[in-house]
Amino acid sequence: MASTTTAAAAAAGVGAAPANGATAAVGRVELPAHEGVLDVVVVGAGQAGLSAAYHLRRSGLSFVVLDADEGPGGAWRHRWPTLLMEAVHGIHELPGLPVPEIDSARPAFEALPEYFATYERAFGLEVVRPVAVTAVRSVPATGWPAAGSGTDHPVRGTAGESTAGNRSSPGARVPAAGERADAGIAVEHAAVEHAAREPAAPDLLAVETDRGTWTTRALINATGTWRHPFVPYYPGAADFRGRQLHTADYRGPAEFAGQHVVVVGGGTSAIHALAEIAEVGTTTWVTRRPPVFRDGEFSAEVGREVVARVEERVRAGLPPESVVAVTGLPPTAAVRAAREHGVLTRLPIFDRITALGVEWADGSSVRADAILWATGFRAALRHLAPLDLREPGGGIRMEGTHTARDPRIHLVGYGPSASTIGANRAGRAAVHDLKALLSTESTAHMAA
Repeated sequence: MASTTTAAAAAAGVGAAPANGATAAVGRVELPAHEGVLDVVVVGAGQAGLSAAYHLRRSGLSFVVLDADEGPGGAWRHRWPTLLMEAVHGIHELPGLPVPEIDSARPAFEALPEYFATYERAFGLEVVRPVAVTAVRSVPATGWPAAGSGTDHPVRGTAGESTAGNRSSPGARVPAAGERADAGIAVEHAAVEHAAREPAAPDLLAVETDRGTWTTRALINATGTWRHPFVPYYPGAADFRGRQLHTADYRGPAEFAGQHVVVVGGGTSAIHALAEIAEVGTTTWVTRRPPVFRDGEFSAEVGREVVARVEERVRAGLPPESVVAVTGLPPTAAVRAAREHGVLTRLPIFDRITALGVEWADGSSVRADAILWATGFRAALRHLAPLDLREPGGGIRMEGTHTARDPRIHLVGYGPSASTIGANRAGRAAVHDLKALLSTESTAHMAA
C-alpha cells in the first residue's frame, strides 16, 4: 500500500524535497530529492492547505505541501485538552471525505488530527514535515528550467556551487567524428545571442526553510493564525508579579485552582475559559467592547454577511476583523455554562497593569494571580515580508484568493476564507486560478 501511495504522489509531484539534495521523511516513506522547479508550493497543512492539496492533486500541476508541525491536524493539535468535541462549532468536512461520527466527549486535539491524518492517507497527500518556512523571495528565473520543460535543475555541489558544467547541456551539439571539438562554439554563441533577445521568463519564488530551499512558480499560503498569538500592550505589564499567558498556552483550568484570573477578550475562547475556571477558581472578565450575544444559530444569511464584510476590508488592504466582531457570540454550551456560573458580568478594559493586578483610570482595581489573554491571533505571514505585499493600511489587499500585488501568491484561510467551509472553497478557487495563470505564462513564454 505504501509503495502505491508513494508512486501516485511522485506522479503528481507531491513530496518533492529541496534542491540541496535533502530527503523528506513522510511517515515511513523516504521521498527522493527533487531537482527542479515546482509549479506550486503549499505552506501549511490545516484545513485550507489540505483543501488546496486535494485540488492540486487533480490538476496535473507539480506541487509539495510543507508543514511546520510534527504531524497532521493543523491548529487542532495544539488546542487545550479540556476542549471537547461537544464545544467545537463550525467544523466542515474536507473535500471528498466526510467527517466520521465522533464521540462528543472526546478532546478535539485528539479527534480532529485523526481525521486529518486519515485524509492525508486517503488521498496520498504526503506532507513534508516538520518544515518551518522562514522566508519567501522572488528570484530571477535565469538558470532554472521552466516547470514541465523536462530538464533538470543544475546539479548543486555540497557548498551550493553549480556543477552543471561537468555534464553535457541538454540539446548541446556534439561534434561529429573527426570534427574539431570547438566547432560547436559558434552554434552555442548563436544560441546565447538568441536567448538574450528572448523575453525573460517570469520570476520564480524561493521558499526558504530550515530544511533547504524549494523553488516554485507560485505559492499557496495556508499558515493560518495559531503561530501568531496577539497580546496587546498595556502600561505596567512587565511589573505584574503573577502569571500572564495567551490562550495558545492555556491547557485547562486545573492550573488555576484557588486563584483569581482576569480573562481579557470577548471571543469564544474567553467564554470557554471563564466557564472552566469558574469550576476551580474565580474570574474577572474584561473586554474592549460590550459583547454581543447572538440568539439564533449561525445561518447561511449570517454567513454571507460575514463574508461580504470581511471581503470589503481585505479588498481595501485592511487587516481582517475577528470573526466574533462580525458575528457576535453564538449560543454554545460554553455560553450556557458561563451563565450558570454567573461569570458573564463584563467590565470595560483596564487602563494599566500593576504588580498585583489591573487598574482603571478612576482608581478602581482588581487583584489577580493570573491574566489570561484571550485576545485572538493575527495571520502568520512574516515569512512573506520579503515580497512587500502589505498596504499602507496594514493589511494585504486581496483579489479573490490572490494578493493584488502578486497574482502568484494565494492566501487561503485568510480574511473571508478564515473558516472551515471558507477554507475549502478558497483551496479550490486558488488552484483553479493558478492553473490558468501558469498555463498562460507558459504559453506566452513559448510563443515568444
